[in-house]
Amino acid sequence: MPELMIRVTDAEFAVLEVLWKRGPATIREICPQVYPTATTSDYATVQKLLARLESKHCVARDRTSFAHVFTPTISRADLIDRQLRAVAEKLCDGSLTPLLMYLAGASRLTARDREVLRRLLDEPQPRSEE
Repeated sequence: MPELMIRVTDAEFAVLEVLWKRGPATIREICPQVYPTATTSDYATVQKLLARLESKHCVARDRTSFAHVFTPTISRADLIDRQLRAVAEKLCDGSLTPLLMYLAGASRLTARDREVLRRLLDEPQPRSEE
Protein backbone atom coordinates (compact mmCIF):
# COMPACT_ATOMS: atom_id res chain seq x y z
CA MET A 1 0.00 0.00 0.00
CA PRO A 2 2.73 2.54 -0.72
CA GLU A 3 0.33 4.88 -2.56
CA LEU A 4 -1.59 5.43 0.67
CA MET A 5 1.41 6.73 2.54
CA ILE A 6 1.55 10.35 1.36
CA ARG A 7 2.63 12.45 4.32
CA VAL A 8 1.92 16.14 3.86
CA THR A 9 3.21 18.66 6.39
CA ASP A 10 1.12 21.61 7.55
CA ALA A 11 3.20 23.97 5.40
CA GLU A 12 2.80 21.75 2.33
CA PHE A 13 -0.92 21.52 3.03
CA ALA A 14 -1.13 25.34 3.10
CA VAL A 15 0.36 25.43 -0.41
CA LEU A 16 -2.07 22.75 -1.63
CA GLU A 17 -4.95 24.76 -0.15
CA VAL A 18 -3.96 27.74 -2.29
CA LEU A 19 -3.78 25.59 -5.42
CA TRP A 20 -7.12 23.90 -4.71
CA LYS A 21 -8.86 27.27 -4.23
CA ARG A 22 -7.05 29.20 -6.96
CA GLY A 23 -6.09 26.61 -9.55
CA PRO A 24 -2.76 26.53 -11.37
CA ALA A 25 -0.36 29.20 -10.12
CA THR A 26 3.25 30.36 -10.08
CA ILE A 27 5.40 30.63 -6.96
CA ARG A 28 4.94 34.41 -7.01
CA GLU A 29 1.15 33.96 -6.99
CA ILE A 30 1.21 31.32 -4.23
CA CYS A 31 3.69 32.96 -1.86
CA PRO A 32 1.57 35.92 -0.62
CA GLN A 33 -1.34 33.56 0.04
CA VAL A 34 0.79 31.37 2.32
CA TYR A 35 3.10 34.06 3.74
CA PRO A 36 1.48 37.53 3.69
CA THR A 37 4.87 39.22 4.18
CA ALA A 38 6.14 37.53 0.99
CA THR A 39 9.83 38.12 1.67
CA THR A 40 12.63 36.61 -0.40
CA SER A 41 13.01 33.96 2.28
CA ASP A 42 9.27 33.16 2.11
CA TYR A 43 9.52 32.85 -1.68
CA ALA A 44 12.41 30.35 -1.28
CA THR A 45 10.37 28.42 1.30
CA VAL A 46 7.38 28.13 -1.04
CA GLN A 47 9.73 27.03 -3.82
CA LYS A 48 11.10 24.27 -1.56
CA LEU A 49 7.59 23.23 -0.45
CA LEU A 50 6.50 22.94 -4.08
CA ALA A 51 9.57 20.86 -4.89
CA ARG A 52 8.71 18.50 -2.02
CA LEU A 53 5.06 18.29 -3.14
CA GLU A 54 6.22 17.56 -6.67
CA SER A 55 8.45 14.71 -5.41
CA LYS A 56 5.41 13.32 -3.55
CA HIS A 57 3.38 13.52 -6.79
CA CYS A 58 0.93 16.00 -5.22
CA VAL A 59 1.63 18.78 -7.73
CA ALA A 60 2.78 18.93 -11.35
CA ARG A 61 5.07 21.61 -12.71
CA ASP A 62 4.60 23.15 -16.16
CA ARG A 63 8.04 24.34 -17.29
CA THR A 64 6.97 25.71 -20.67
CA SER A 65 7.10 29.36 -19.59
CA PHE A 66 9.78 31.27 -17.70
CA ALA A 67 7.67 31.24 -14.52
CA HIS A 68 6.82 27.63 -13.79
CA VAL A 69 3.14 26.96 -13.16
CA PHE A 70 2.11 24.43 -10.51
CA THR A 71 -1.11 22.42 -10.58
CA PRO A 72 -2.39 20.08 -7.86
CA THR A 73 -2.43 16.44 -8.98
CA ILE A 74 -4.25 15.21 -5.90
CA SER A 75 -7.68 16.38 -4.84
CA ARG A 76 -8.56 17.35 -1.30
CA ALA A 77 -10.90 14.32 -1.14
CA ASP A 78 -8.16 11.94 -2.28
CA LEU A 79 -5.69 13.35 0.24
CA ILE A 80 -8.28 13.03 3.03
CA ASP A 81 -8.99 9.45 1.95
CA ARG A 82 -5.32 8.51 1.94
CA GLN A 83 -4.59 10.19 5.26
CA LEU A 84 -7.59 8.59 7.01
CA ARG A 85 -6.77 5.17 5.58
CA ALA A 86 -3.17 5.52 6.79
CA VAL A 87 -4.41 6.43 10.30
CA ALA A 88 -6.87 3.52 10.24
CA GLU A 89 -4.10 1.17 9.12
CA LYS A 90 -1.82 2.36 11.89
CA LEU A 91 -4.31 2.60 14.75
CA CYS A 92 -7.24 0.33 13.86
CA ASP A 93 -5.82 -2.65 11.94
CA GLY A 94 -7.00 -1.08 8.70
CA SER A 95 -10.66 -0.71 9.69
CA LEU A 96 -12.26 2.71 9.31
CA THR A 97 -15.16 1.76 11.61
CA PRO A 98 -13.44 2.46 14.97
CA LEU A 99 -12.06 5.71 13.60
CA LEU A 100 -15.44 6.86 12.30
CA MET A 101 -17.19 5.83 15.51
CA TYR A 102 -14.67 7.81 17.54
CA LEU A 103 -14.98 10.90 15.35
CA ALA A 104 -18.79 10.78 15.40
CA GLY A 105 -18.86 10.32 19.18
CA ALA A 106 -16.15 12.84 20.02
CA SER A 107 -17.69 15.77 18.19
CA ARG A 108 -21.06 17.40 18.52
CA LEU A 109 -22.82 16.54 15.28
CA THR A 110 -25.57 18.83 14.05
CA ALA A 111 -28.90 17.42 12.94
CA ARG A 112 -27.80 18.02 9.35
CA ASP A 113 -24.52 16.12 9.94
CA ARG A 114 -26.44 13.17 11.38
CA GLU A 115 -28.83 13.16 8.42
CA VAL A 116 -25.94 13.20 5.93
CA LEU A 117 -24.30 10.29 7.78
CA ARG A 118 -27.57 8.34 7.77
CA ARG A 119 -27.94 8.82 4.02
CA LEU A 120 -24.35 7.72 3.43
CA LEU A 121 -24.84 4.60 5.53
CA ASP A 122 -28.11 3.76 3.76
CA GLU A 123 -26.63 4.09 0.25
CA PRO A 124 -25.92 0.77 -1.44
CA GLN A 125 -22.18 0.20 -1.68
CA PRO A 126 -20.65 -0.71 -5.02
CA ARG A 127 -19.46 -4.31 -5.16
CA SER A 128 -15.71 -4.64 -5.38
CA GLU A 129 -14.59 -7.01 -8.06
CA GLU A 130 -11.75 -9.24 -6.97
